[in-house]
Amino acid sequence: MVPYDEMSYFAENAAEFGLELTGEPKVARVAVPIDGTRSLSALRWGTGVPEFVFLHGGGQNAHTWDTVALALGRPIVAFDLPGHGHSDDAGVTGPTDPWANAADITAAMRSLTPGGAIVVGMSLGGLSAIALTDVAPELVRALVIIDVTPGVTPAKAAAIASFVNGPETFADFDAILARTVEHNPTRTVASLRRGILHNARQTSDGSWVWRYRRPNGAAFSGDIVRRDVSTLWDALSNNGVPLLFVRGTRVGSVVDDGDEAELRRRCPTAVVVPLDAGHSVQGDAPIALAATIADFAADVSSL
Repeated sequence: MVPYDEMSYFAENAAEFGLELTGEPKVARVAVPIDGTRSLSALRWGTGVPEFVFLHGGGQNAHTWDTVALALGRPIVAFDLPGHGHSDDAGVTGPTDPWANAADITAAMRSLTPGGAIVVGMSLGGLSAIALTDVAPELVRALVIIDVTPGVTPAKAAAIASFVNGPETFADFDAILARTVEHNPTRTVASLRRGILHNARQTSDGSWVWRYRRPNGAAFSGDIVRRDVSTLWDALSNNGVPLLFVRGTRVGSVVDDGDEAELRRRCPTAVVVPLDAGHSVQGDAPIALAATIADFAADVSSL
């Protein structure tokens, strides 16, 4: 079995992106009961009242934010979305439903961040964060949406779906690493290796499987684009909270100029920041993303 300690890789994250650590970061794995039968798992960074809630994309997990969290150095909660990572299965509706995710996140935030927080969501996490502003607006002090809008379509997400909907099992670690490297050519092998260890597990026969669930045998990401998420445009424009929209400018982004124009039309006060990254901005440009979020948070606190 390949050894794995999820809290042992922070120094690697920091070294790769030139961050200096002053001691071990305080990070704890917590589980929050949702409905008496399920729980959401999360990484809680720091010891103070969490200022941010982070929601990852489909097929990812809370560790995707590690470098951003290290760079921010602020108390945060990073959730594993339903059906992802260490969280329980999302049930019949599946882990790709932004509205179902928002309901679970609401329950978890009322336990961990009852006074609300700045909610940061990427891809599926971004759609779930928008739904959250409709379900529980009192919990969202400000909103950060990363490389997604309610204008996402199957065509725009095709490359992501191709990777996420790949083989369900891999004979060994080299096989799962090779596929991941093939689909992420701009990332270092070291960072992808870390990501796999956080986002996959080795079974008793030595094979590897991803930690995200495929509901009812369906293709993982199809539910995002089969449901009419365009209705979230109204939720986005009606929530009234400060909004930061971060768009990746490299190939791989699922946002086009029309999406950005529609967001600006519906949310004229939104702060829009392009970053030199693909869809997974937190992986490609975590330091720039952390600085952008910190600047936005400072502006929000001054309001």
